[in-house]
Amino acid sequence: MNPAPQLNSAQQEAVLATDGPLLVLAGAGAGKTKVIAERIAQIVRQGVAPEKVLAITFTNKAAAEMRERIIPGPFVSTFHSLGLTLIKENYRLLGLKRFPSIYDRADSLREMKAALKAVGAGEDIEPRAALGLASRQKGAGVSASEFADKAEGPYERQIALAWLKYEQALSKDSAMDFDDLLLRAVRLLSKNPEVRHKYQERWTYLHIDEYQDTNKVQAEMAEMLVGPGRNICAVGDIDQTIYGWRGAEIANILSFEKKYLGAKVVFLEQNYRSTKTILAAANEVIAKNVYRREKNLFTDNQDGEPLGVYVAFDELDEAAFIARKIKDLLQDGKSPRDFAVLYRANFQSRAIEEQLINAEVPYQVLGTRFFERKEVKDVLSFIRAAIQGGDADLARAASAIPRGIGKVTLLKMLSGQPAGEKVAAFKAELQKIKAAAETLPPSHLVRLVIIESGMERHFKEDKFEGAERLENLRELANLAARYDAMPIGEGLQAFLESAALASDQDELKEDQNAVRLMTVHAAKGLEFPYVFITGLEEGLFPYERQDSDAADKEEERRLMYVALTRARLKVFLCYASYRTIFGAKMPTTPSQFLSDISDEHLQAENPERLGKTIYLD
Repeated sequence: MNPAPQLNSAQQEAVLATDGPLLVLAGAGAGKTKVIAERIAQIVRQGVAPEKVLAITFTNKAAAEMRERIIPGPFVSTFHSLGLTLIKENYRLLGLKRFPSIYDRADSLREMKAALKAVGAGEDIEPRAALGLASRQKGAGVSASEFADKAEGPYERQIALAWLKYEQALSKDSAMDFDDLLLRAVRLLSKNPEVRHKYQERWTYLHIDEYQDTNKVQAEMAEMLVGPGRNICAVGDIDQTIYGWRGAEIANILSFEKKYLGAKVVFLEQNYRSTKTILAAANEVIAKNVYRREKNLFTDNQDGEPLGVYVAFDELDEAAFIARKIKDLLQDGKSPRDFAVLYRANFQSRAIEEQLINAEVPYQVLGTRFFERKEVKDVLSFIRAAIQGGDADLARAASAIPRGIGKVTLLKMLSGQPAGEKVAAFKAELQKIKAAAETLPPSHLVRLVIIESGMERHFKEDKFEGAERLENLRELANLAARYDAMPIGEGLQAFLESAALASDQDELKEDQNAVRLMTVHAAKGLEFPYVFITGLEEGLFPYERQDSDAADKEEERRLMYVALTRARLKVFLCYASYRTIFGAKMPTTPSQFLSDISDEHLQAENPERLGKTIYLD
């Protein structure tokens, strides 16, 4: 049976290549999700049971979109969620609880901070830096003890000691962090051939979306799940590899054909999103990169308008232009949700937010994750403390609101010593919640916790932030309701796991009619009619680290390519002649990316200031 007729010839080629290894190099806006969905349908049409198909992507949002677009039956998962599935199904082999606790970023930072302090490095090393190094090592398949054995110099040795201490805290809490979900799953598969064979038989067809974003451990996980038929389809875009700083290895996609000999390669180069002008600019920017496979996006869409260039005096002027331009377009009938403002670093949002507030333009900053809000974490900790125990959750729940349990009393409670009436009352609350968890669906349990914990009363008395925090907790109950139809117990675990594995993009509320402010990294996979790319100055975008090398510079160029290809209709490029750094206005140099784009594709928004810098390689 043939695939859907609306596919172009390259898409059809990818859909029909159902057996053996396949690499699909899909440019931005080239319809890769449609290809994956149709390819899975084609495999099922050929007689394969849907549950034999596994599809892996990176965010819950992308996984949910894929589930909506494919036929029912295939197992669709993020890498981390898949790792958790493998761990839960084999928890006895790993010596773990049936439902292990999962530390989110804030939990991990807290424990690493305590670990650094415990080894005497609290004043010298930032917890974020130590955790980042540990995360990259885990992503490369290296454990804490292995890193400790090879650590060089005092800096690495101190981090090694803190990391070992951090792992002890996780173990004591029967918990894992995000990186453990991958590392432990891979070690499970590598050390247990019978387990590996079981999953190879369960899933005989494997699809991996965004393959360019995989790190060493993720690529190994995929490789070990590929059975004798070698039915692996990797979909990705070398030109959108932008996560090298957190361990993504571009070598995985560049070496796919060496790892899977005889692999078929299909290029998807027809873009269905952007105008010809935007694509021409994006192609000019990315063409300078060396580590890539030659491809050129094209489209049958309209030529479109030139890219607007605004030369600001400083960051306030830049922000004022953005607010003014959006306000003008809103008056022309556009909607706030049509606009995205992208920046390289989070600090840039402050001035932009200020100007949008002054212009009375609604906006949403992507980056403040819902599940990292204090009150949300407190409720989740109450639930986990009640049903799973764990010192971290007990400590957080006990101090969620003032209840007379100080540090000394808390230590007594955690060590099992008698700790008085207030601790007894707190433990009684937990027992009531634990009993309720055995009979109530997740949303009802969340409402019970909000009341029984005293949070509802506490926030009603708080005249400053109380109403907003209570609203967030009501939203948490709404999210929990998605799992109410599942069996009691199973639904609660699914809800807690979903909360723990949420990503930045999962916070993007599609129904909120507001201008979106976000980093370029956070914008990957999204699209908007109008996109502002801000801070196009040397040292900022491209961002330059002290130890930057050629790979970093190519990744910055790929980041610019991603930024440009988020837009459907129009791009505005902005830079400031002066930017305030550490309180002082400093002169800037326009980004080299501006010079990469031909004059014919650009139009000055303020011609009196526009000049062009020529870069000599």
